[in-house]
Amino acid sequence: MKPRKKTSAEKKPDGDTRTGLGVQSIKKAFLDNLFYLQGKFSKVATKNDHYLALAYTVRDRMLHKWIHTAGTYFEQRSRTVCYLSAEYLLGPHLENNLINLGIYDKAKQALKELGLDLKELLEQEEEPGLGNGGLGRLAACYMESMATLEIPAINYGIRYEFGIFSQEIRDGWQAEVTDKWLRFGNPWEIARPEISYQVKLGGRTEPYYDEKGNYRVRWVSDRVVKGTAFDTPILGCKVNTVNLLRLWKAEAYESFDFQAFNVGDYYGAVEENVSSENITKVLYPNDEPSVGKKLRLEQQYFFVSCSLQDMIRLYLQREKELDGFCRKFIIQLNDTHPAVGIAELMRLFVDVYNMEWDKAWEITSKAFAYTNHTLLPEALEKWPLSLFKSILPRHLEIIYEINAKFLKQVRRRFPEDEDRVRRMSIIDESGGRYVRMANLSCIGSSAVNGVAKLHTDLLKRDVLRDFHELWPEKFLNVTNGITPRRFLLLSNPRLSKLISEKIGDEWIKDLRELRRLEEFAKDASFQKRWRAVKREVKKELASVILSKTGLHIDPGSIYDIQVKRIHEYKRQHLNLLHVITLYNRIKRGIQEDIPPRTFIFGGKAAPGYYAAKLIIKLINSIAEVVNNDPDIRGLIKVVFFPNFNVKNGQHLYPAADISEQISTAGKEASGTGNMKFAMNGALTVGTLDGANIEIREETGEDNFFLFGMNADEVNELRIKGYDPKKHYDSNQELKEAVDLIASGYFSPGEPGLFRPLVESLLYRDEYMLLADYESYIKCQERAGRLFLNQNEWTEKSILTTARMGFFASDRSVHEYCKYIWNIKPVHIVF
Repeated sequence: MKPRKKTSAEKKPDGDTRTGLGVQSIKKAFLDNLFYLQGKFSKVATKNDHYLALAYTVRDRMLHKWIHTAGTYFEQRSRTVCYLSAEYLLGPHLENNLINLGIYDKAKQALKELGLDLKELLEQEEEPGLGNGGLGRLAACYMESMATLEIPAINYGIRYEFGIFSQEIRDGWQAEVTDKWLRFGNPWEIARPEISYQVKLGGRTEPYYDEKGNYRVRWVSDRVVKGTAFDTPILGCKVNTVNLLRLWKAEAYESFDFQAFNVGDYYGAVEENVSSENITKVLYPNDEPSVGKKLRLEQQYFFVSCSLQDMIRLYLQREKELDGFCRKFIIQLNDTHPAVGIAELMRLFVDVYNMEWDKAWEITSKAFAYTNHTLLPEALEKWPLSLFKSILPRHLEIIYEINAKFLKQVRRRFPEDEDRVRRMSIIDESGGRYVRMANLSCIGSSAVNGVAKLHTDLLKRDVLRDFHELWPEKFLNVTNGITPRRFLLLSNPRLSKLISEKIGDEWIKDLRELRRLEEFAKDASFQKRWRAVKREVKKELASVILSKTGLHIDPGSIYDIQVKRIHEYKRQHLNLLHVITLYNRIKRGIQEDIPPRTFIFGGKAAPGYYAAKLIIKLINSIAEVVNNDPDIRGLIKVVFFPNFNVKNGQHLYPAADISEQISTAGKEASGTGNMKFAMNGALTVGTLDGANIEIREETGEDNFFLFGMNADEVNELRIKGYDPKKHYDSNQELKEAVDLIASGYFSPGEPGLFRPLVESLLYRDEYMLLADYESYIKCQERAGRLFLNQNEWTEKSILTTARMGFFASDRSVHEYCKYIWNIKPVHIVF
């Protein structure tokens, strides 16, 4: 048989093979990459080979833009944001990059012509687990928004070899499994072995006088680690801008000791290499033991030192003196993890570049800005002074000097107020001695911001009150946001298509355009299409849950979803008390106004956090009973969705009917999961906490199911003296729910298993579940009744999506640019 002749379209790629955006160019590039980079041909290639070939094809098209972006920044001496974050919860790259390049459909067609399925290749990608939760996901959203808004930026972090653990559920308990996200390679990163820096650790300091007679200090370390750069391009949506994510890997300065090897000490020959690489081996070790604290501090200093040395190198490419450093760079601290950078920049300026102290401090304090992400006192980072000194002796001296000069300023402003001086000191002298990183961040930064209106108000009033009274002009709010490209366009293509058909696609880059949906909220035909989209998405989630858990769930039921980090203040166990209350009612024959409801939980507990792990076990134990009780007849089901991450979140956010945002008021800084659900049309059941307040204000009080105390009421109750037992004794349904847990009903083989949770609720209840229980149950009753009226529910769902424009990370980044960073877009043309 004669071979089929190629058509002219097949013979000629539509554009350069490396950069062309047409179907034929993509096909040709894909096959070239499969052959030349993977060393395979299609018949023997694995799915991973095909995924890598496609990833390299997409990366080539990004590199073309990346080089032009870097060149433009260099030539224009562009002011640049340097975003320092110990976490980046990126999610998979491939689909996001296809969308931002505008070639998703063309790539899909190219692969189809080659007999391949794009969806299968997308599923092949490993998720980089470089973050624990909201902090890292926020950094990733901002990174994408900065590129989309054409803001010059370098994002610095740590290249953890093993990211946050993968979660498996074994006998109802969380089991942590190593996250080997690099096992098949990472096609998105480019190793830069020529960009590396020495990072000192430990040792001592020695004073000396330089040749001009100036007093200087020399740091004599006992360890030196090398930090090597790995670069990932970050593409904006439908622009030419590609910014840089630069992650640091720790390596030994000298990786092999031949002297040790020659005398037979084979372990000693590689010991330094193993010890050095441990610094970036794993994301955030359990830092309760002293060895964990030590490693975490080393991680933070390591990536901050590499990043600051890199900034100075970049600056000196075009300038001779460092005087203008703070005009070239604005360094954003994503919480206190990179705060040691303030002391490190001072060390580099004073010790390495021989700058006078006052000048160095003026530049340093203008270069940094600080975002606070927590109201929990235990989460405000502080380091035992002895540990800090053992790792960073020179930095402790610098901090002492910063502190001494600062406290003089405090005493001048607030004379005879030594209590205030003690509170504001970087060194905590109460009990053990600690270095307070939040205090250092406030002192060494030009701006301090919270991440929601309530959060910022509480920072000013409580957590950072003294600093606000000293420098009110430093404090401002920038409410968090999320990228609609990933969390609507990518996650929910059906809904995105419906929206674009109705109002056009400008909303993708200007989320305020969603407001135009409001006029269709009561339109019966549009409501019908909206419900049809939701139904299909819910069916898809049901299929995913079946494959992961073996459970069948009803797409016609309310999908009531709470997915987030497992923590007592997030109150997953309050949700469980509602599940048990419904269960008890159905068992008693009370079924009126109870629509079928599927409760879906997901989230990871910190490995050392026993109470959180016990909550996961309780969820699964309740599921085991409820899901198998014939009296319930499927009216309620409970699911624990394992290994919640960005990739799995993309299945969950679009399918939710109800979004559970039920943290104790005044405890959540902002939250972004609340935004992801609401943007996809879920109605929120929530407290007046974090960004819930602003979501309620934007979407409308009638479209938000509010319950519980506000932050002031929580505070007043705590001051008065809170007795949870009173609520337990006075509410029969609450008593029955708690007693059912305590009785061992959900743990028949181990009746006392959940006693710690029960005793915590009855005798401490730090997060006031029992105080909010009655209000929560009534709120859920309202939600259940409304769901029975599908027209009204759909109207509220449409309005919720329509009014979420404020919560785009593009808006957040724009506010940072205007009010903190003083930076303007740089348009990339080529």
